[in-house]
Amino acid sequence: MAGGKAKKEKVKAKPVAHAPYQGGISFHKSKGQHILKNPLLVDSIVQKSGIKSSDVILEIGPGTGNLTKKLLEAGKMVIAVEVDPRMVLELQRRFQGTPLSNRLKVIQGDVLKTDLPYFDICVANIPYQISSPLTFKLLNHQPAFRCAIIMFQREFAMRLVAQPGEKLYCRLTVNTQLLARVAHLLKVGKNNFRPPPKVDSSVVRIEPRKPRIDVNQKEWDGFLRICFNRKNKMLGSIFRQKSVLALLEKNYMTVQSLKFSQQGSTVDKDTEMGVFGLGDSNVDLIEDMDDDEDDEMEVEDSDAVGEASEFKNKVLKVLKEGDFEEKRSSKLTLQEFLYLLSLFNKAGIHFS
Repeated sequence: MAGGKAKKEKVKAKPVAHAPYQGGISFHKSKGQHILKNPLLVDSIVQKSGIKSSDVILEIGPGTGNLTKKLLEAGKMVIAVEVDPRMVLELQRRFQGTPLSNRLKVIQGDVLKTDLPYFDICVANIPYQISSPLTFKLLNHQPAFRCAIIMFQREFAMRLVAQPGEKLYCRLTVNTQLLARVAHLLKVGKNNFRPPPKVDSSVVRIEPRKPRIDVNQKEWDGFLRICFNRKNKMLGSIFRQKSVLALLEKNYMTVQSLKFSQQGSTVDKDTEMGVFGLGDSNVDLIEDMDDDEDDEMEVEDSDAVGEASEFKNKVLKVLKEGDFEEKRSSKLTLQEFLYLLSLFNKAGIHFS
């Protein structure tokens, strides 16, 4: 400026998309890379895992190996699945030349796309964006493992362990508890990680049910999607919806026509299970709405036009038989859901 000193403009530093690591590796938040830095917390997780000296341990997302080291010391072998090649090299470098290196197997790849080998126990601090698909991948893994100790985002963890009537009780809760017993172990603050995530975390224990509850997965999923369509509405209102009745009647007519085509012979179990695959695309049209707004939302009632159909009466008869018409999905136990599904199936009504 004329007649004065020119002011130097301050150059603002551009935001860094990742957090530096003293070893030269940067952690990418977009990939869910939040490394546990609290050694006391790592020790606590390993202690609560109940690892035996004979255990083969699956670790998902080992990062730089802080938890891996403790797992190797506690168990027989660690199979670490890591998608980031930089972390794979760091992990191999960390244990190279040590007595622990012979008991570490590193698999580079996306855990959701990787065929997992045999393991006794899973201990993991996972990227939170894969929480749901990973949980069900593990629960469907065969042979079944003893248990999994996993760090989840706090809200997701609390959904897994929720009980009927609690705010976070939802379709995810019931689906998980069908396959496993879930318990909350630890609350973990965001400052225990480097870089710190935006949310707090929790460690849960997931123990697959042995033996598993015998239910067809597609049938069960279709059933729960309808029940949790409006989880705080009475089931009588939900099952009066035109869209629900149309879907169930279509499935019912398909089952009846298959029985007729077999000239009155009883449909065997394998054939009946095959029928459950019908109508999957229609089930997806019924959204799973399980938030707090459910109480305020209206449900379309087919009574508004004409007289109730014969099929509708059949559906409502099942609800009345089990005393479910005025109950809400948000307050039903796993056993009650299983019982209601069995009543529908007994009446020839299917959900997939």
